[in-house]
Amino acid sequence: MKKNFFILITMLLTSVLYAKVIDPGLNREMVYFPCDKNPGSIVIKTDEKKLYYILGDDLAYSFPIAVGKKPKDRFHGAFLITRKVKWPSWTPTPKMLEKEPFLPSFVPGGKHNPLGARALYLGSTSYRIHGTNNPRSIGKAASHGCIRMYNQDIKTLYDIVDMWDTVYVE
Repeated sequence: MKKNFFILITMLLTSVLYAKVIDPGLNREMVYFPCDKNPGSIVIKTDEKKLYYILGDDLAYSFPIAVGKKPKDRFHGAFLITRKVKWPSWTPTPKMLEKEPFLPSFVPGGKHNPLGARALYLGSTSYRIHGTNNPRSIGKAASHGCIRMYNQDIKTLYDIVDMWDTVYVE
């Protein structure tokens, strides 16, 4: 009984100490996030609309995100980062063009591009973690399926992740 109480008190104190620590270099919230993933991994909690960059020792950087508009637009699983691109170009998928024929067929990289400042490509899928030219969408179910982040956040994430790091989408 005493051991369980000690563990509970330790966990509570740890979460209080780390729950709202802001890393001044990254300007991101460091949170208590117990998980079994390796440091450097990314865990995306679609229901929470949060992306966690795992630091280890039950700590992670937390980033707000936008997710797919509808549950059927959301994807789940484990993916490797297979490509990193600064100021990516954007080509809507045929499915997007079918639903929204007014979309342009191609948008070059730049500040008006829907993919924003950076993109991390997930496996061989068409899904990405990317910036946005619509920051008001962050924290909402707003995308066609990809994970959107504020441009300053995707720039930070782009700089700290490596090719072949694992992304877990839950």
